[in-house]
Amino acid sequence: MILGMKTSTFTLLHVLISLVGIGSGFVVMYGLVTARRLNRWTALFLASTAATSITGFLFPIEHVTPGIIVGTLSIIVLGVAVVARYNSHLKGAARVLYVISASVALYFNVFVLVVQSFEKSPALRALAPTQKEPPFAITQLLVLAVCGVNRHGLKMLPPRLGARRRLGWSFEAWQRGASRLDRVRAGTATRWFPSGSGGASTTRS
Repeated sequence: MILGMKTSTFTLLHVLISLVGIGSGFVVMYGLVTARRLNRWTALFLASTAATSITGFLFPIEHVTPGIIVGTLSIIVLGVAVVARYNSHLKGAARVLYVISASVALYFNVFVLVVQSFEKSPALRALAPTQKEPPFAITQLLVLAVCGVNRHGLKMLPPRLGARRRLGWSFEAWQRGASRLDRVRAGTATRWFPSGSGGASTTRS
């Protein structure tokens, strides 16, 4: 019994939390690539990933396993991500720390899932009995490639970038208008004048 639940029930709960963390983690990674903050998804990812590690520590421990080591490292990395995201508000170096720590936390979560899958699934276990065989190594390399720190994530939108963009667009529109006015004055563009009847007539210099 773990927390009043059968071990099988608690294991299912642990796996479901882990899958939520992985799924929301990929959404957050998509947000980094597309420069979107996705605040709710980020909170779900960080909370569920932390819950995955914490519930993993509640299983009976007979010896130190890769899952325990990775779970410990994941908690540390998540701490860095939380501080960078919510305490430092992604200012300066905190943005880089957040992108790296969030990516590593997701990788750790998927890494443990792959290890457990090769241990528990008879079909996968037959392919890599000792987890030193090529199928296991290739799978982990693919996981690393997918969850690796994406350089586009380092371009995440800062808090006021949206306002600066709007200002930039307004300035560009003003520049285009000023340029057209200059061409009209120089006689190289069509000038529009109201006609005496209220319509519009065009003349060229």
